[in-house]
Amino acid sequence: MPSKSSDRPEFTARYFVESVVSSEKAAEIIAGEQSSGTFMSLPGETDELKSRSRARVTRIDTLPPALEPSLRSAFVERRQQKGVYHRAEIEIAFPIANVGPNITTLLATVAGNLFELGEITGLKLLDLDMPQAYASQFPGPKFGIEGTRNKAGIHGRPFIGTIIKPSIGLSAQETAEMVDALCAAEIDFIKDDELLADPPYAPFMDRLNAVMPVLKRHADRLGRLPMYAFNISGSIDDMLRRHDAVLAAGGTCIMVSANWVGFSGVEHLRKHTELPIHGHRNGWGAFSRHPHLGFSFAAYQKLWRLVGVDHLHVNGIRSKFSESDESVIASARSCLAPFAGVTPLMPVFSSGQWASQAPDLYAKLKSTDLMHLAGGGILGHPDGIAAGVTSMREGWEAAVSGVSLEAFAKTHPALQQALAKFNNN
Repeated sequence: MPSKSSDRPEFTARYFVESVVSSEKAAEIIAGEQSSGTFMSLPGETDELKSRSRARVTRIDTLPPALEPSLRSAFVERRQQKGVYHRAEIEIAFPIANVGPNITTLLATVAGNLFELGEITGLKLLDLDMPQAYASQFPGPKFGIEGTRNKAGIHGRPFIGTIIKPSIGLSAQETAEMVDALCAAEIDFIKDDELLADPPYAPFMDRLNAVMPVLKRHADRLGRLPMYAFNISGSIDDMLRRHDAVLAAGGTCIMVSANWVGFSGVEHLRKHTELPIHGHRNGWGAFSRHPHLGFSFAAYQKLWRLVGVDHLHVNGIRSKFSESDESVIASARSCLAPFAGVTPLMPVFSSGQWASQAPDLYAKLKSTDLMHLAGGGILGHPDGIAAGVTSMREGWEAAVSGVSLEAFAKTHPALQQALAKFNNN
């Protein structure tokens, strides 16, 4: 049974757990392993120490059991334990004093050795919650949605954006030529691909020096500087140096491959940055694709919020990836939802996107606080890049006004051509 309430400051983590032992026992094993306990009683774990430091199980919601384990466990196999595999959603409260405002220790606590416990045959971190006083000790997003809008001069509608394609192989000058065409089409946002950072054929500084004059030239005409997220991913020293170069050149955004830069790397960058941090989540499937292993996006985005990402990719509906549309929408909602007073994130939709997704996104989110990025949906428009950008805007105009795409397209040729081109793909 869950333990009684405590007066000590705590944060909570919720998990899906599958185990060869009862869910009550599994929850207590996890609580002990991730705080003051271990696999056997030790003299040092006094009642007084446990009162201060031991995590406690606060809730167990039993789920139907399974007859086969989700994940293999040599521990279970050695003991020849067979039969029912118990499943539940559990909540564990951890003393804040065990962790403090230390993101690596927070992760070691809520997502550390518990994934390897022998009795456990399935485990997913579903959510986190914490008092505002604790969350405020982490840096959090410096810009978020409002700050990003102010930097870009885009208000009252989604950001329409794209990704430099081909992802790799373009020289610095070829990249600048593509940016020129996109800016001529009045695009709001452009990003480097995650595969592109500082390759020998197009070094970072060469790309920056080629692209920034193009952006500034179009800014004079547009009255705003199109936002370009330069991929600065690399070592801490590389990222700080590249951030400073973008800032000095007049750029307005930087991008990192968040999973591989790491939470501490992003937190260090956040404390230095004067620009919004665009968080690309490449590698996310390794954390999430198995239903009974890893992280839910609800928990994942909260951790990135704490360390200071401003925008975070959520995939796209009807995309080329494995994730369901329902999961994508839930991810976007979680970015926008309140969390312990921490600034919301701007969700970034990408992958196989074009104008047709706008009505569904707006109907489900009831918000235009997002980035809608289309590669082929803009660059592959039959009437060219400008028509591709226009079709995306027209899709959103139709969505917000409550008019069907087909009806709106009758008087909007760019959208009409997009429907004709991409509806059959």
